[in-house]
This record gives sequence, C-alpha cells and structure tokens, in this order.
Amino acid sequence: MSNITASLVRNLREKSGAGMMECKKALEATSGDLDAAFDELRKSGLKTAAKKAGRSTGEGRVWSTLSDDKQSGAMIAISCETDFVAKTPNFEEFLRDLANHVLEHNPKDLEECLGQPWKGDGTVDTALKALVGKLGENIQIASVCSYSTAGGTVQAYVHHDNKKGAMVQVSTGKPDMDVLRDLCMHIVVFNPGALDRSEIDESLVEREKAIIMEELSGKPAEIQEKIMVGRLEKFFAGQVVTEQPWVKDDKQSVQKVLQASMGDGTKLTGFSRFEVGA
Repeated sequence: MSNITASLVRNLREKSGAGMMECKKALEATSGDLDAAFDELRKSGLKTAAKKAGRSTGEGRVWSTLSDDKQSGAMIAISCETDFVAKTPNFEEFLRDLANHVLEHNPKDLEECLGQPWKGDGTVDTALKALVGKLGENIQIASVCSYSTAGGTVQAYVHHDNKKGAMVQVSTGKPDMDVLRDLCMHIVVFNPGALDRSEIDESLVEREKAIIMEELSGKPAEIQEKIMVGRLEKFFAGQVVTEQPWVKDDKQSVQKVLQASMGDGTKLTGFSRFEVGA
C-alpha cells in the first residue's frame, strides 16, 4: 500500500522491536495507523506466547543490580528454551530492564511483579509475552527478589555461567563487600535451606530424627541421646547458612567469618539463591 512508507515501518520497528516484515504487515492491516499497528503486534505476541507456554525452558539467565549506596538490590532469573536466545540483544535488554524495574518498584513476589505497569505501556506480563512473540521461544520469568536496608548493605553475585546467583542482605555498620561477595558465592555452592533454625520445616527435622533413631537402635538410652544431639547439630549446620562451614575455610562458620570481618553485631538478615536450567 502506498501510504506505508519506509519511515513508518522503521518507526513501528523502533517502538515494538518486531521485524521489518511483521511491522509492514501490521501497518497494512491497520491502513497505516501506527498505534493500531503497535496494538496488532502486541496481540500477535500474546497469541504466540500462549502457543509456546507449555514448551520446556532449560536455559536462561540470572541477573542482579545494586543501588549506588549498596543498600538496595534486585535479582531476577529468566528461563528460555535455548542458550542462543539467551544471548540475543533483545533478551539481554529485557533482563537488564526487568532487574532495574524490580529494584525500583520492589514487588513482594513474582505475581505482583507480572502485574506491575511496564514503561508506561501495559504490564510486565504483556512485555514478557511480546518478547516471546519477538524471539519465538517460550520465555518465563522464573524468580524475582529485592532487598532494601537502611542499617546495612546488600551484595549480589552471579556465577560465570550466568545461570546461578545469590543476593544477601546484612545488618552491619562496616560492610566488607568482598566478604559479602564470597558469602554469595558460598550460597551458590552450598545452597543452604534456611536463614536460621526456625525456618527449617519441622517435618524435615522429625524425619532426620527418625533416621538417626533407627541407626541407634539397640544402643543404651544415654548414648542414643548424646549421639542424637551431635547428629542434629550437624544436620542444622548443613541447613542453616550462618552455621555452615565457610566456603574458603571449613574450620570456621559463616557467622564467625562475618563477625570477624564486619564486627560482632553483624547479622545476615536475608538471602536468596536463583538458578535456571537446573
């Protein structure tokens, strides 16, 4: 159609990120109406996303960002079907933009994040579906989290494969960012289950006790009790992050290392570990 100029196609492409031919077809279908064509592309992206939603996502990326004062941070994980798509500029741009969005808007969970407004047009969820339509793969936001503290600091680490990462929040008056980065690495490696003992599911503790008791069957009661205490301490040390042996020195606990480097009042107040493609 004569009213579909190259300049109009280019404008729609810059606005939507879709391919040249898709933009041209959308403009032809809407008689050159730029806004209507943009909506047409969005609808097409939603349909594509729905068709691909059941496909396996074994690849992806983890990304983090911190505020300038290191008192706030965000981490996200996005999964996709292939590593090829995870390396594309459009995927990487969405990854960075979403991390910045989470840092700024601090959603309490993934569901809230998906429903939040996105760049003044639609929601995070519709932006994700548009990306699916653009890249042609099932893409899912796997996890999001954000931390903010007025009396401490936040640190994050993403592993060199970009598929695993961790973020921590620590209450301290003299943060050591290198030690906190090592703490994030520790969490990536050892995958602790809890911040403190109260967070461990009681059913897991009872199951551990049952296993220990079965192994101790036939031993005198006083010996059973002594061994039970020791074995449970070892169990908790494997689950609770601050009780775990430090990744760089297994003769020290995580808590002892944090206190030695940042003072006795130092306390780990939050941590998250993300992984895609596991």
